[in-house]
Amino acid sequence: MRLTNVAHLRLPFGPLWTYRLEVGSPGAALPLSADQARHVGEGPRAGSWMALALRLPAPVQREVLSRAWHAVVERHGTLRTVALLDDDGVPSLHEVPVLGGAWVEHPVRAGQPMHVAVRRLLDEACSPEQTPSHRLSVIETMDGPVVLIASDHAHVDMWSFLVLLRDLLDAVQALREGRDPALGTAPSFGEHTVLQAERPAPSPEEAARWHGMLQECGGHFPVFPLPLGADSPVPERVEVRDVLDVVGNEALADAAAGQGVSSLALVVSVLAEVTGRLAGSPLRALFPVHTRLDPRWHDSVGWFIANSVLAPASACAADAAAAVREAVRLGRPRLDPVLSRYPDAGAVPGMFALSWLDLRRLPVAVDSRRVQAELVSARIRTDNVMVWFVSDGTGLHLRCRYPDTDTARASVGTWLDAVVAGVRERAVGPAAPPAGR
Repeated sequence: MRLTNVAHLRLPFGPLWTYRLEVGSPGAALPLSADQARHVGEGPRAGSWMALALRLPAPVQREVLSRAWHAVVERHGTLRTVALLDDDGVPSLHEVPVLGGAWVEHPVRAGQPMHVAVRRLLDEACSPEQTPSHRLSVIETMDGPVVLIASDHAHVDMWSFLVLLRDLLDAVQALREGRDPALGTAPSFGEHTVLQAERPAPSPEEAARWHGMLQECGGHFPVFPLPLGADSPVPERVEVRDVLDVVGNEALADAAAGQGVSSLALVVSVLAEVTGRLAGSPLRALFPVHTRLDPRWHDSVGWFIANSVLAPASACAADAAAAVREAVRLGRPRLDPVLSRYPDAGAVPGMFALSWLDLRRLPVAVDSRRVQAELVSARIRTDNVMVWFVSDGTGLHLRCRYPDTDTARASVGTWLDAVVAGVRERAVGPAAPPAGR
């Protein structure tokens, strides 16, 4: 499944519809995760959403899609919640009853690209304060609809979209076969939030490591080690680069196994080598890790992410593997005892984050290639650098978001060139010496 950006999304022209759910009055307050509170607390804004785009191979009646979507919403509790801000800007989360819904057609202005029409629609419909802040959209064509599932980030992560894709396709198939589309109920993200709050605090050794890494970075999360020319958010530049094809990705895995590490660790060693060579500094990056450690959460939808820091001691593969293990371990405790001492840790310009997603290893069975599924990011302003690596059945690719300045284009572009070249070299291996005469 490819990661892309709404500005890169190639959409056919056709009638644009969205299914607008009607919900009732908010109920009592529900547990709100730290990430949700931070995200919603930033207030209503464009570009806070994530989406999945897919192409169904044959026409489907809108009534079938809306009934299937109701089944999905009924299955996942977070899709039946809304976020509210009080007069002081304090966020809260509430369950709402789903009363029904209706299809609404959205005119596409003359000369307006479809991706622009979709972006403007989702910027409004999926802002944090909307009730609800997710939306099912359809572009109708004679060959079958393009379907977009979009949600404010407060309710989803990338893994969630695989679950949503599978569940929507299952419900549509059930309706086509005349069966009840009901999908049952998955464990809710709210339950997970309660359990996360009950996690133990970091051990003294873990807390000391956290403090040491944050203090090394100046009391905040790591920043990109090369100049960006942006002290405040500016329009973004998003690059999607193909790194390895299927054969190359398998060769990378073989090369990693030969060194006793994972593909991720071998790529991290490349990142560390490139960062040291170009910036003269060690690799330090924010490293999101998933919190679906218990299999009960594998089929749930929500923001199941904890932040950690990736800090390899050197560019050798063994140190990179150790750094990955450490990052996963440091992301498991309840981090508020540490992060409360650094309230502005995430507000630093130039913050640098790395994510790794191997879709082949996720326990969610869905044929995303059959429906040409793509994960879509919104268009935003940024002063940070975020790199996602995605490994799947088509190979390895990356998506990078950074400030669109001349300085960042040169810095990040050079860094990405070296990273891609380094990963390919690890997959191919060193060139053989010329044969002697």
